[in-house]
Amino acid sequence: MSSNSIWYTRCPVPSPLGLAARFGWLDEAFGQYGINVQSIADSRDPAVRESHFNHTLRWSFRQGGNIPAIRARSEGRETKLIGLTWVDEYQAIIALPGSPFRSVDDLPGRRIGIPRRAGNIIDFHRATALKGVVSALSLIGKPIGAATLVDVAIGESIITHKGDPGLFGLARRHPYWPEIAALARGEVDAIFVKGAEGITISNLLAATIVVETGHHADPKIRINNGTPRTLTVDASFIEERPDLAAELVTQVHRASDWARQNPAETLRFVAQEVLTSEEAATSAYGADVHLKLDLALQPEQIAAIDHFKDFLLSFGFLDHDFDVNAWVDRRPLDNLIKTAA
Repeated sequence: MSSNSIWYTRCPVPSPLGLAARFGWLDEAFGQYGINVQSIADSRDPAVRESHFNHTLRWSFRQGGNIPAIRARSEGRETKLIGLTWVDEYQAIIALPGSPFRSVDDLPGRRIGIPRRAGNIIDFHRATALKGVVSALSLIGKPIGAATLVDVAIGESIITHKGDPGLFGLARRHPYWPEIAALARGEVDAIFVKGAEGITISNLLAATIVVETGHHADPKIRINNGTPRTLTVDASFIEERPDLAAELVTQVHRASDWARQNPAETLRFVAQEVLTSEEAATSAYGADVHLKLDLALQPEQIAAIDHFKDFLLSFGFLDHDFDVNAWVDRRPLDNLIKTAA
């Protein structure tokens, strides 16, 4: 990638990078250096869009679900973790209304639907659901084998361009429709859902919440693909232009600061990102979501990422181990803190 152009990508989730991009602050800030900012998600080239999941594009940065970022580093991609945004969210195992399953104690021996999406770079939906089940069963000292996992096949690619007519004008497909169908057909007893989309589905079904883990006191229980969301950069970018890496963190911090001062507007942004209502966003992420969009690298957060990396490795989502602490590059965030002092 030429040194006068940089790629960025973000997940449609509560994130300060999303705010900075929406306000045009990235274009404005990097434009002062003669750098053109391009969106990976807006590209019509599938090979470019794949970099959202495998971080192959040189001179790029990303904030979103941490599973693709962890997997890319494990595959040898030269990236650096420069910040985390931890927004706790609704995570639950749910059953149909009237279900006899009332608590996590009822899960052993039950059929839990787990999505399986073949042919993609990484099946992060499956990993997310498995982590939800592992966390739930750990609350009663049970291993994953205590429940009966039932694969729910998903054939559609996750790299679907938003112009695809099959999306009916929306930006993306709802993530839980295959699991809901399996639940309705009686093929499974329960499924895992999360976030504002998950809480909307729970409401739509009048579901029985068997267990909710997204707000547990232990971060190793809460951690999943969306908690926290990693900010990663291509290592060549941070090494060749540390001033631009510092600028990136500055703009993300600017967005975090704006969010703290504008709670109503932040909630509206989050709801628009997730394609849901403000009511659902509040229920899923909390009424204080505007206070949670900070960028940090706290020791307990890094420890939770390391724990999650070990989970992904143990369940075969990663082929190679790596040192999470060596992945972390604190220089841009430390520079921001020093400048602000």
